[in-house]
Amino acid sequence: MSAAPSTALVRPDGLLRLQGETWRCALGRGGIRRDKREGDGATPVGLLPLRRVLYRADRVAPPRCRVAVEPIAPQDGWCDDPSHADYNRPVTLPHPARHEVLWRADSLYDIIGILGWNDAPVQRGRGSAIFLHLARPDLAPTEGCIALPEPALRAVLAAGLAAIEVMDE
Repeated sequence: MSAAPSTALVRPDGLLRLQGETWRCALGRGGIRRDKREGDGATPVGLLPLRRVLYRADRVAPPRCRVAVEPIAPQDGWCDDPSHADYNRPVTLPHPARHEVLWRADSLYDIIGILGWNDAPVQRGRGSAIFLHLARPDLAPTEGCIALPEPALRAVLAAGLAAIEVMDE
């Protein structure tokens, strides 16, 4: 765990910068937007604090970081249904509303940084489940999250990441 918390800077060119290091990252297929809405595929502009980190204990070692680290289980999900009271919150599956399954067949959610977006307070339709997670090998766009290859994600977390500032210029 790093002693000094740090803020990473993400710009629209798909580069994440932290403590003098630069990594390529994947951003939302809808680009970077100030007016983020549910389902637009955009990465929101703003300061996104790292709330906690989840990981697949059956696949990877826990990452070193400055926030709480917890294993996920097959029944873990995240509600992305703006009409439901659990919108933009973790849920236990099965769940009656639309949701994401965190225990995925692919490796994208083997490490998930929960980013503070639209969570204090939650505003319906403003966007949900903005995560820092593992990228596809080709760094294909996400549904709005920020994604890094595993070595880069582990390095960023170990460097004491406290927040990500997403810039639109």
